Amino acid sequence: MYASGARVPVTRIHLMKIHQLSVTYLAEQDRILMRVNTAAAEEMRLWLTRRLMLGLWPLLSKLLTKHLLKLEAAGSSLESADEDLKKMLAEFRKEEFLKHADFDTPYQENQAQLPLGEEPLLVTDVDASPLPNGRLRLSFNERPPGVEKPRSFQMEMEPKLMQGLMHLLEQALTRSQWPEAFGAGPVAVEDGSVEEDSSIRKPRYLN
Repeated sequence: MYASGARVPVTRIHLMKIHQLSVTYLAEQDRILMRVNTAAAEEMRLWLTRRLMLGLWPLLSKLLTKHLLKLEAAGSSLESADEDLKKMLAEFRKEEFLKHADFDTPYQENQAQLPLGEEPLLVTDVDASPLPNGRLRLSFNERPPGVEKPRSFQMEMEPKLMQGLMHLLEQALTRSQWPEAFGAGPVAVEDGSVEEDSSIRKPRYLN
């Protein structure tokens, strides 16, 4: 299902079973707030900045397209297909998913456990690893300068769940009025007034 405090010294959180995702652009922060809750009533909160998304969005789009093509009957032979054909097949898979996805069920608020604490993890870099079973492993890391125990959070997503996340991120990017480099057109929303922390180092993306 999808729906639109003090820090704790946690080094890495591994998330097993995702129940719901929520992705919201907050104009007053000029950031995207991503929330993930689990079947065990846990919630992880993540800040995604404009600077992070400039690199993360095209990376995730590329990895998702590659995953979707593997689902086709001619999966291995499609690797050498032209980009237009790849894009067409990926768009077809996306449309099929959106026909059956549940975006109407409200996100469950007030989860009992917050393993990362109340303050959202300010993501500085992301590790993305395609797995042999068709899932995508994402590690969201917060590594500000001078912090001995950086926080991080890892989850594995099957292609359908990844499509759901990408759809929610696309909606948030559309509302953000960030550059059209994301491929999402702007809509009229109130401008944010809080800039991201300039002391955070340049985002890193690995796959």
